[in-house]
Amino acid sequence: MNLKPRIIEIDEERCNGCGNCVADCAEGAIAIIDGKARVISDSFCDGLGACIGRCPTDALRIIQREAPPFDEAAALAQLATLKTDERKNGVAPSPHAAPSLHALTPQLGASPLRGTCPGTRPGSGPGWTPGAAPWPVKLRLVAPDAPFLHGADLLIAADCAAPVTPQFQELLGSKALLICCPKFEDTAATVDKLTAIFRQADLRSCTVLRMEVPCCGGLVRAVRTAHQASGTACRLEERVLSRGGVDMTA
Repeated sequence: MNLKPRIIEIDEERCNGCGNCVADCAEGAIAIIDGKARVISDSFCDGLGACIGRCPTDALRIIQREAPPFDEAAALAQLATLKTDERKNGVAPSPHAAPSLHALTPQLGASPLRGTCPGTRPGSGPGWTPGAAPWPVKLRLVAPDAPFLHGADLLIAADCAAPVTPQFQELLGSKALLICCPKFEDTAATVDKLTAIFRQADLRSCTVLRMEVPCCGGLVRAVRTAHQASGTACRLEERVLSRGGVDMTA
């Protein structure tokens, strides 16, 4: 059975041209044209829905319809073209915002966010309580002002941490959770996202749960850099897991 691809649909009547979806689309599939958000090409849209998260008018939704499949190579070429256009226009490209935001909607200025998930829309969900399960947990998909982060004790865990130790839930306890793999993320974007979280979430504490492998040191460096840049007094802690899942800091 051939399933129709997931694709973004934009309600032109509801769209107010704010540009939040443009900033949150990592593929550069959306642009503001004639004051409205529009999908430049269906083949640039991966159907994830990251652009939906901060739409103030609920103008975006994911549908399934006949459309060309997502073409990652074409999307990357589009982003490269937009970055080139930015440089020609004298605008510094941002690693953490869709390049089309500057190139096509300069009146909006830069946005520090991209890749936020619909589940993190500010005010759309309950605040953090022990036993709650806020979504998503991937750092790159979470908005800094997500309600479950406010005033929380935060655990930032390496992606590999949960699969290697049966004690993960014990280590998590009642903390809010974010996960990240520094090896597969843009370092500057990670630091910027973390800095925004430290500034906006008023965290009580932040624990980094990393693996003993060298690449995981990048996660700790990113957290420390962001913490220093934010100027907050949030308490930091580092815990290290062996590749066998043993807590080496216990």
